[in-house]
Amino acid sequence: MTTQEQKDFLVNHIVDRLTEYLVTDNKLELADALKIVYQSKTYQRLQDMDGCLYIQSPSYVYELLQKELKG
Repeated sequence: MTTQEQKDFLVNHIVDRLTEYLVTDNKLELADALKIVYQSKTYQRLQDMDGCLYIQSPSYVYELLQKELKG
């Protein structure tokens, strides 16, 4: 597995968990939770491979997403 594949795997894992947390905590439909994640600034930061947010735990990234959503 290349370094890029590893990074993509980690990002995808975090996205999966963020979606799961949103569905569970907010009683959202899967599609709605995915839309929130993919349209968030947190996701943009997660995609920035120089920022290294992708190496953080999904629960930490979820805290960032919650803060963003609260505004």
